Amino acid sequence: MAAAAPPPPPTPTPTPVSTVPLDSTPVGHPLFTRIRLAQPSDVPHIHKLIHQMAVFERLSHMCSATESSLSSTLFTSLPFQSFTIFVLEVCSQPFSDTPRYHDPIYPPNVQTLNLDLPIDDPEKEMFRSGDGDAVIAGFVLFFPNYSTFLGKPGFYVEDLFVRDCFRRKGLGRMLLSAVAKQAVKMEYGRVEWVVLDWNVNAIKFYEEMGAKILPEWRICRLTGEALQAYGNGL
Repeated sequence: MAAAAPPPPPTPTPTPVSTVPLDSTPVGHPLFTRIRLAQPSDVPHIHKLIHQMAVFERLSHMCSATESSLSSTLFTSLPFQSFTIFVLEVCSQPFSDTPRYHDPIYPPNVQTLNLDLPIDDPEKEMFRSGDGDAVIAGFVLFFPNYSTFLGKPGFYVEDLFVRDCFRRKGLGRMLLSAVAKQAVKMEYGRVEWVVLDWNVNAIKFYEEMGAKILPEWRICRLTGEALQAYGNGL
């Protein structure tokens, strides 16, 4: 398989956007954020985000997911016991107190960011979440794995994606932190993921968080015809 083509040279990492307490008065251009568990009604938005992620990674030719396949596989188990998705919503106004998002397993995590300038979202109508003026800005999909060396379970992050106009605002860090906090809460031993070797912005971001990059490890994958061949031969 040919390697994905590298993107243009990276831009410098900006100063992180500040957060403010929920009970304070935001200044500048506040961006209200909410991380919550995904629901089946979010599948159309999740499908579009997956497609955008495939385009960004130069791997759209490998993306065959459909709304139907996502709906039939993502919500078959309790959160954190199998595939789990956090969606990140943003809004220019405080979020309404929507009862359908009050999941006792994971109450929504609400924060406010102070931005110097407002964000122009050209896809606002496409990603409107149905809760007032809120839109979905990104998602993270993860599931449990196990470390025999630690003797503990952990989380593996399959996908972490933030839409283009919302990048470099600290939203990716918020999503990954939400997974890490859940791992700590459940006394899991680690959170791990992979990163494309040309995505130097992401690599630097992860290293600044304290993550260790393991260049000596390589992904081994059986899929498509090779998977069928081995599956039918056993």
